[in-house]
Amino acid sequence: MSRTSSGVRCMLMRGGTSKGAYFLAGDLPADPRDRDLLLLRIMGTPDPRQIDGVGGAHPLTSKVAVVSASAVEDADVDYLFLQLGVDDATVSDRQNCGNLLAGVGQFAVERGLVAAGPAETAVRIRMVNSGSLATARFPTPNGVVDYTGAAAISGVPGTAAPVLLDFAGTEGSTCGSLLPTGKLRDRIDGIEVSCLDNGMPVVLAGAADLGITGYETPEELNANTVLLERIQSLRLQAGELMGLGDVGETPVPKTTLVAPARNGGAIATRTFIPLRPHASIGVLGAVTVATALLLDGAIGHDLARLPAPGEPLGIEHPTGRLDVTVDLDTTGPAPHVVRAGLLRTARKLFDGTVFPRAY
Repeated sequence: MSRTSSGVRCMLMRGGTSKGAYFLAGDLPADPRDRDLLLLRIMGTPDPRQIDGVGGAHPLTSKVAVVSASAVEDADVDYLFLQLGVDDATVSDRQNCGNLLAGVGQFAVERGLVAAGPAETAVRIRMVNSGSLATARFPTPNGVVDYTGAAAISGVPGTAAPVLLDFAGTEGSTCGSLLPTGKLRDRIDGIEVSCLDNGMPVVLAGAADLGITGYETPEELNANTVLLERIQSLRLQAGELMGLGDVGETPVPKTTLVAPARNGGAIATRTFIPLRPHASIGVLGAVTVATALLLDGAIGHDLARLPAPGEPLGIEHPTGRLDVTVDLDTTGPAPHVVRAGLLRTARKLFDGTVFPRAY
């Protein structure tokens, strides 16, 4: 345990288009309530600026990864994701985070939980929030994690080493099924929506059905209070239909509005977390949207520019595009996701001791 009365061992990493604090589970209190109170103090929540903590005043930078040796045989490490509020003192484990996932394998090697390979390392990760499994592959030349490289992802300046994420068994990870309402479409507030969960519970709706183009900037969307009120109504009702109960105080389900692609991808998206417009799109949110595009009858399918079978689907977002590969089996009585994969990057920002504010 690397925890003292004055500080806690911590690594700050950018994972994909998010940033978060990574901890060994043994360096945090075992009691979840004590752990969460400590993390709020470390992150600087509640405060819209998070000025007295290491949070970045945005949901995408107020995230925590808690990592430990895995308790199951088919994984190397366990990864618990915690979403901390910014303005509100909340800590939620109701969802996964595929972006922070991109840094879990490297963190595990750096902390000695997994031995690095001579050129590349593959780390099998159990996402504790859902029980789903993923494998992260990244370069380790001479057995050392190398964060430099030529891979680029939309929404992140510069380049870094590639991280290949391969998902198995993500479908229904939170809701229990790919189509948690049992239907490809539902009608909420007079709007046709599709409710899916392939790693992330998502409510999809056509942007035009909510009176926008689907190409607005996050700032324009955030200023549209009428739109945000309608999205909140959609997600609250969808949460009940998806078996998630009252989602008024939780970050899921996410809402994604879709429109025809206009930059060479399969679909254009605007996502809300849960009401704040996303600067891009989450990893598992993109996987779920890509899955919907392959389902005839789901929202987005008729708008999509689908590639050849086996080719990635380009999910366009406000700062670029995320390419996702989904292997979907539709031969049975219900569609089944065989696997999904995509490319991310991650980079270590600092490693040391973080000092929480006093109680």
